[in-house]
Amino acid sequence: MSYYEPLQRPKYEYRRRLPHYQNASGALFVTFRTFSHLILSDASRDQMMRHCLYDNGKRIHLSAAVVMPTHVHLLFWALRDQAGWPYPLVDILQALKSSSAHTLNKLLHRAGPFWDEESLDHVLRSDESWQQKREYIRQNPVKACLVETPEAYRWLWLDPRGE
Repeated sequence: MSYYEPLQRPKYEYRRRLPHYQNASGALFVTFRTFSHLILSDASRDQMMRHCLYDNGKRIHLSAAVVMPTHVHLLFWALRDQAGWPYPLVDILQALKSSSAHTLNKLLHRAGPFWDEESLDHVLRSDESWQQKREYIRQNPVKACLVETPEAYRWLWLDPRGE
């Protein structure tokens, strides 16, 4: 590399602290947290849920989503682009976190990072694992003592087809 060459990292060299794997046909369970444990207001959670649903049917098939006060859980499959390749997880999360950070910072009259850089993701290996993760997302607000029943939590979304 010459002294005058720009120091840019190509997308495929995206570096993270944890390894991230993507199976073309496997469901993905993803969790990401707010920066510095920022607490999401009701209006912020409303906006974040809209962002979670935005790519459903476009780049992902969303099975379940919950927006908690300090984090988000998603269960989805990456859809395929025109060339037949699954949309990369890094692109899906970058778009979601970037667009939502912009919206939420504007809503809250703040600037700077909104989400932690790192997200935790897990490629599911079986239908049983998918059902367990979906139920984990469904029960998360109950376990956090935010509501008595999952259906009472307004920031929980489950694919009505049970997929």
